[in-house]
Amino acid sequence: MMTEIGFRNPFRPGAGHQPPYLAGRQQETREFQRLLKQDVILENLVLTGLRGVGKTVLVDTFKPLALADSWSWVGTDLSESSSLSEERIAIRLLTDLSVATSSIKVGEEIQRGIGFNPTSETTELTLNYATLMSLFAETPGLVADKLKHVLEIVWVAMEKETRLNGVIFAYDEAQNLSDHADSNEFPTSLLLDVFQSLQKKGIPFMLLLVGLPTLFPKLVEARTFAERMFRVLFLDRLRDEDSRAAITRPIEGANCPVRINNDSVSRIVGISGGYPYFIQFICREVYDSFLVGNTSVPVEEITRKLDSDFFAGRWAKATDRQRELLGVIAHLQNSDEEFSVQEIVALSKKLLEKPFGPSHTNQMLVTLTNNGLVFKNRHGRYAFAVPLLGRFILRQST
Repeated sequence: MMTEIGFRNPFRPGAGHQPPYLAGRQQETREFQRLLKQDVILENLVLTGLRGVGKTVLVDTFKPLALADSWSWVGTDLSESSSLSEERIAIRLLTDLSVATSSIKVGEEIQRGIGFNPTSETTELTLNYATLMSLFAETPGLVADKLKHVLEIVWVAMEKETRLNGVIFAYDEAQNLSDHADSNEFPTSLLLDVFQSLQKKGIPFMLLLVGLPTLFPKLVEARTFAERMFRVLFLDRLRDEDSRAAITRPIEGANCPVRINNDSVSRIVGISGGYPYFIQFICREVYDSFLVGNTSVPVEEITRKLDSDFFAGRWAKATDRQRELLGVIAHLQNSDEEFSVQEIVALSKKLLEKPFGPSHTNQMLVTLTNNGLVFKNRHGRYAFAVPLLGRFILRQST
């Protein structure tokens, strides 16, 4: 089939790539807008969910909303190296903040207050990276004391020189945050302590942390008051109607020479499980297939490619015995939701010649959690950390 000039496949199955149409997520957007209206920051935001549910995409839509409401926005992806020490996380924050503050001038009154004696010949002082790091280095005390002091100075200057409502510190991949008791470094605790202290003083610096479901338990483990400090939004799969919109809306007005019928839409919804990444992946393959003359959804071919591109690398990390355990989990009726050690042990006795005991199961689940294949929620139950992983595992045994 010849394609019309100008048509390009609109679907983009990439990590964090903005889809052609963002379906659903209205409730989460409204909740974020509510947090922007806080006079005093009582709630910060944790946005969490499995890979492929669209966390990064959604946060990217939050940024213009915040800017339009007179908030400054700073942040980046948090690497594991950023949270190796308290000083590193402090430098990360100040580095990101300096991008937004580098043009803000520091008045004479503030300069004197921070120990700087301005003269008529003095070069105008701005809150650039060098200034922030100089203040940090010259402030006495622990890393937390230094960071609090610099951030307080920054807000005094920002409040005087701008009309901003506050600053949002947005960090993706925040599940990489971790305290390290063995080296006496507690960067996660420092982050929480500093922001709680600033917010108690009325300084409108808000944390927006984005990450996998292991993120919030880590925060609570570091500081129990994190339960009261954050509003947690868990992104789940899309509802059927939103999945259908994500499939059909992108080609409306896109000069597409083919249209997809309701049966094909239903098949894509079923294969994708309502996960935004899989919808993008499958639809890209479907439209490429339709444009060369196919008239049905090539389910087997798409599934095989998805297995190779998305699942195979993660599956390769598991040992044979771990794969046996994951196979047992995949056979649980509730494998797509939550499951317990007891359920795994009981089913393994029916499926395996060498079943798993409770202690061994617990140990293996810890390892699988570290490998990013499962996660433990705050109620002591587990779930797959990769969407539709159970379906993939079952396909390996057929």
